[in-house]
Amino acid sequence: MVQYSKARLDVSFAALSDATRRGILEQLGRAEASITDLAEKFHMTLTGMKKHIGVLEQAGLVTTRKAGRVRTCTLGLRGLEEEAAWIESYRRLWDARFEELDKVVEELKRKEEVDGTE
Repeated sequence: MVQYSKARLDVSFAALSDATRRGILEQLGRAEASITDLAEKFHMTLTGMKKHIGVLEQAGLVTTRKAGRVRTCTLGLRGLEEEAAWIESYRRLWDARFEELDKVVEELKRKEEVDGTE
């Protein structure tokens, strides 16, 4: 099995666990935005938005640059490949388990049909 950086996954999933932060990422996927613009869009204070941006920056999902008094946010350089691979490994595990369960259910149905016709 592939080894994942637990600390990195923890930071990423913690950042993604909040609906506002996921919304910020969606917004930045469309266009860069200032912290002020994001705060207005999400109806929150500048302080609150700065905290959300800080969490996303720490996870490497957002980068900011300051020009004068405006801090502009863009999507970070790192993608979510490691996180997607972790999720995919569990998806495959559950798919295999559900396939086995389907086999058991089908076998029980066949036995029930045979027992019912005798």
